[in-house]
Amino acid sequence: MSDTLIRDNKNYGSVGDFLKDVIKEGSELSVVSAYFTIFAYYGLRKNLDKIKSMRFLFGEPTFIEGINTDTRSYKIEDDSIIISPIEKFSQKTIASKCAEWIKEKVEVKSIVKPNFLHGKMYYADLDSKGYPKAISGSSNFTTSGLGLKKEANNIELNLIVDSDRQKEELKGWFDSIWNDTTGLVQDVKDEVLKYLEMLYKENEPEFVYFKTLYSIFKDYLDEQKDNKLFDETAFKDTAIWNKLYEFQKDGVKGAINKLLKHNGCIIADSVGLGKTFEALAVIKYFELKNYRVLVLCPKKLSDNWTVYQAAKNSKLNILEKDRFQYTVLYHTDMGRENGKSGADGIDFKTFNWAAYDLVVIDESHNFKGNPMEKETTTGEKHMNRAKWLMEKIIKSGSKTKVLM
Repeated sequence: MSDTLIRDNKNYGSVGDFLKDVIKEGSELSVVSAYFTIFAYYGLRKNLDKIKSMRFLFGEPTFIEGINTDTRSYKIEDDSIIISPIEKFSQKTIASKCAEWIKEKVEVKSIVKPNFLHGKMYYADLDSKGYPKAISGSSNFTTSGLGLKKEANNIELNLIVDSDRQKEELKGWFDSIWNDTTGLVQDVKDEVLKYLEMLYKENEPEFVYFKTLYSIFKDYLDEQKDNKLFDETAFKDTAIWNKLYEFQKDGVKGAINKLLKHNGCIIADSVGLGKTFEALAVIKYFELKNYRVLVLCPKKLSDNWTVYQAAKNSKLNILEKDRFQYTVLYHTDMGRENGKSGADGIDFKTFNWAAYDLVVIDESHNFKGNPMEKETTTGEKHMNRAKWLMEKIIKSGSKTKVLM
């Protein structure tokens, strides 16, 4: 391995070990990388703390574009670098130490044009014998890129620059970009320090609370931002949609997204927050797409649903304009193969349970428990509600979505 100029973090030595050998007290470093991580600094800190100066050039402008967003160009990796438990610092402490080091010894610039500079380079102006050393290739300034992790380092391809002429040309190439006056590069040291401060400063409890909420609901917010479901004028013009409060509209959007993506959703708002109206809005959205809808509810709550059916022609129907066409059955109707329903007068001998595209289950806690078949005293097998729902409605016929 000592005879090869390759450093790949696997069979031919690591870039991190190369840098530990060549970075000496008083060194002046020039580095090009797409990423900078505090843990890479920490893995080389014994050498880096002694240098005279460093010029660090981001090869991609994503840092400049992303500094004020939640998408960070700094990768905050795990801390599985090669350190002992006694030396192990928290991220907060490492970030603070790294910031002090940058303030004192580092200049930071970034390329401002995307996809313009992909190379990585590490150049030290002097080693222990006073000679410059350089390596160039694919390794970013990260613990996995430099081979500083205990395991799972990237396999890279870097080549030590050996000849004096090549080192001189490499240094000249870096200087020409660093000193460019045409707007190719931009100083971002203040932005880097501002970002690092976010990692170690004390935050107000309110900020931590809102940051936690954002982390939990980020995917949901992205769904709302990206979906085009509600550009549909017909749905926005429905009576039920315009009866909803804003928080209910958010719930309806989320429920529809989940039904479209996962074919199932649970609306679990507290008592009195309007779950029935939210469910009616979801039903109307799918009815506008010609879905056949079945509502399953306890018998005592059937009036909450049948009043809005167009077929009932009730004076109490405040949503008459929407002309709901859904079918209503009772929980206790499930399992019946004869007789008629008290809700919609359906004859169960000829009723097709499998014809529905969407099933809405009110008071769905009544379906808790495993889907099972029980043997009656006459030896017949009888499905419980959950089993009937699975076998006769969801698995049979149309591909059925379920809103609980």
